[in-house]
Amino acid sequence: MKTNKLKIMALIALFAVTFSSCSDDDSTPVQPDNTITGLASRTSDLSILVQALTRANLATTLQGNGPFTVFAPTNAAFTSFLSANGFANLEAVPVPVLREILLNHVVSGSVQSTALVNNTYIKTLGKGSASATNTLSMYVNTTSGVRLNGVSTVTTANVLASNGVIHIVNGVIGLPTIVTHAAANPNFSTLATIVTSTATNGNGFGDQTAVATALTTNATPLTVFAPTNAAFAAATAPGGFAATATPAQVTTVLQYHVTGAGNVLAASLTNGQVIPTVTSPVQNLTVNLTGGAKLIDTTPTASNIIVTDVQCANGVIHAVDKVLQPTL
Repeated sequence: MKTNKLKIMALIALFAVTFSSCSDDDSTPVQPDNTITGLASRTSDLSILVQALTRANLATTLQGNGPFTVFAPTNAAFTSFLSANGFANLEAVPVPVLREILLNHVVSGSVQSTALVNNTYIKTLGKGSASATNTLSMYVNTTSGVRLNGVSTVTTANVLASNGVIHIVNGVIGLPTIVTHAAANPNFSTLATIVTSTATNGNGFGDQTAVATALTTNATPLTVFAPTNAAFAAATAPGGFAATATPAQVTTVLQYHVTGAGNVLAASLTNGQVIPTVTSPVQNLTVNLTGGAKLIDTTPTASNIIVTDVQCANGVIHAVDKVLQPTL
């Protein structure tokens, strides 16, 4: 009898321990998903972004270790983007296109707003059709808040996630063309003004619509050597070679800064390399790497390449400190 009582007491004790253990397990709180995807999923104004990430198979990626920095467009930003580009809804955007647009909002590393430097380019994870190796560039302007590629402004910065940081933005950052990047950077404002001149707003430069169209919708990658504002000021000042240029000559000058030789990155330039431009007839530039990368035009004075490899979806830009002079 005593043995049976001991057995019963042992069973009661085991049951109590087991029940207690189960109760403890059931009461363990579920840890919230504080990854970038998790935080976005709990933010009502980012619901379209979450839908887009899911459709493009990127939601899981942004739950990974990272770290990532994501510029997250609001629902209003997505709605405006879809309407402006003729998409009835998110499902109407081809998945490969949607994926690249979303990747163009992602930067490797955890980059808080204080680390975003004015008048610089950062690399996104997006790719255009121009380069298989060089990801797209994003221009950062912090003169008044943080503006990206001239089309989107950070409205809420530094939302910290367990695998990076989110900056909420008020515009979808589309895949930038050569003209997009020229217009975004204030140092290229003169170039942008000239390239976008039309018959009605020629500004003395004539109708350059054909050039702008070529730099926006080109089927094959282009490389552009983009003169700074200071370079244009010198070329158009009294005594400058372009001071009295006709609209047709302006077109030739613009074309002399463009080559159809492909997406020519700085590392592929070689000393003495001859680069054909898209002028008609073709006029060439020559690369001189002695003492730094330079371009030789039709004059004895070389132009220094001062910024390299600004990657666009349809080509690449290198900034130069002189307007290249063709035969006019």
